Amino acid sequence: MRNRPMKPEEIQEYLLRSYTAVDGLWFMKIEEKYGFDAALEMDAAVWAVMPKIQARQLRVMMAEEGGIQSLRRCYARKLELEKFVFEISDTPEGFEVRITGCPWYEKLLRSNRAHLAEKIGSRICSTEYSVWAAEFGCSFRFSGDEKICAGGKSCVLCFEK
Repeated sequence: MRNRPMKPEEIQEYLLRSYTAVDGLWFMKIEEKYGFDAALEMDAAVWAVMPKIQARQLRVMMAEEGGIQSLRRCYARKLELEKFVFEISDTPEGFEVRITGCPWYEKLLRSNRAHLAEKIGSRICSTEYSVWAAEFGCSFRFSGDEKICAGGKSCVLCFEK
């Protein structure tokens, strides 16, 4: 068999699969040894740091300064890279993201762990999105009670100045 150079999209797919697999694997290993609550606590600690790294890297890579419009552009790119299905619309104070397809939730479904999705999502998502907003000097809140991990059709994220 002869090796051929990988296309950029193949490299991206490989790295994305590795990134999401490692997240799930370490969670399950901690869960095996210490239980679900301990794994969720450690996961929340990781997701209080990881978004800072992501936001700072994308800000540099995209030559963005800060503020609500920089956050909008960088966050949209992050969602694209991670293969979320989403729409963004402007609001008087910032912007709103409506997520209708979440790859993290889909992974939980495929691994027969959907029953844990709401507990994981309610803890991790609010942490992650708040950290992203803070890195750009903005604030975050969920709009409404509907969330994909809780059986809803979408998650609505509000980012504001």
